Amino acid sequence: MADYAKLLEVGREAVAAACSATRQVQNALDQVRSITKDDKSPVTVADYASQAIIGHILGEHFGRDVILVAEEGSEFLRDEDNAVFLEATLAAVKDVWPEADADALLAAIDIGEGDTHHRGYWTLDPIDGTKGFLRNQQYAIALGYVEADTPTVGVMGCPNLPVDMSEPLDVPDTKGCMYLAIKGEGVYETSADDAGADMIRITRLDHLEGDPISVCASVEKAHSNVSDTDRVLEHIAKTHGVEAGEPTRLDSQAKYAVVARGQADAYIRLPTRPGYVERIWDHAAGACIAAEAGAFVTDMLGASLDFSHGRGLEKNRGIICAPPRVHGWIIEAVEALGIRPAD
Repeated sequence: MADYAKLLEVGREAVAAACSATRQVQNALDQVRSITKDDKSPVTVADYASQAIIGHILGEHFGRDVILVAEEGSEFLRDEDNAVFLEATLAAVKDVWPEADADALLAAIDIGEGDTHHRGYWTLDPIDGTKGFLRNQQYAIALGYVEADTPTVGVMGCPNLPVDMSEPLDVPDTKGCMYLAIKGEGVYETSADDAGADMIRITRLDHLEGDPISVCASVEKAHSNVSDTDRVLEHIAKTHGVEAGEPTRLDSQAKYAVVARGQADAYIRLPTRPGYVERIWDHAAGACIAAEAGAFVTDMLGASLDFSHGRGLEKNRGIICAPPRVHGWIIEAVEALGIRPAD
C-alpha cells in the first residue's frame, strides 16, 4: 500500500513550487510575448515550466520509481525552431530550480511520458485553464495520484483564487489557494505557493433547502453545453421550486475547489460534441478533492468516474459535481429531460 502522507507531502512541495514559477510567468505576460513574438506563448512557457518542476521534484523524491502521466511532452521545446521557448521556460524555472539546465529541464518534462498500466501513478495537468491564465485570472495546477483505478491523493494549486469567498474571481489574489486531499481523510485548504503554510480542513455542507442553486460556469461558454445546463436548472426550478442563482464564472479545475468549499453548488460539464472524451488529468485531483469535502462526483448519468481506461475517461460522458441533494436533482433532471451522451 502506498504511503499516502508521503505522496501528499511531496505533491504539495511540487505544486507549490510550480505555482510560484507560473505566477512569475503570469506577472510578465507582456515581456514573454515580446521575447517569443507569440500572443499565447506565456501559457506555453508556464505549461512546460510547471511540468518540468513537478517532474523534477517527484523524481528527486521517488527516483526511477516515479510514474507520471502528464499532458505535455518535450518535442516542441526540442525543435531548434522553438529555441526561444526553451530559453524562456528555463528562465521561468530558475527561481525554484536554480541548477536547472536545458537537458535537465527536457528530461524532467519527459518524466510525464509514463503510462497508466501500473497499480499506482501520478497524473498532471500543469496548467488547466489556458484562457484564464492569459486573462490573468483563474487557472489550476492539478496533480493527482491514481491507485487501483481510483484517485487517492489530490493536490491542486489555484494561484489566483482568493481565500476570502467575498472577493471577486476576476481579480488575481496575491497568495492563492491550494487544496490537499487523501481518500478517506478529508480535504485541507492552504496557501498556493508556501509548502509550509498552515492548513485548514474544509467540509462541504449540503445545499440548504430553498436556497438558490449557484452553478460553476466557464468564462467561455463553449466548455460545456450551456443550453442543456439551462434546461436542467429550469427542470429543478419547476420540480423542486428551487431557482438558479447567479453563476460562479471561472476557468479550470478550480471549479471543483469552489464547489468543495461551498462557494458554488454545482459543477456541471455536459458534452459539447459527439465522441468527446474527458482526460484523466483534467479530473483526478479535482474529483478527489471535491469528494473528500462531501460532494458527489459522477458522470452525467450518475456513474462513478472510471480511471481504468488509460488517459481518457472512456466509459464516462460529462461530469456532475455537487453536494448530495443538488447532485440528485441534477441526475434526476438529466434523466427526465432525456439528455444523453453524444456518440
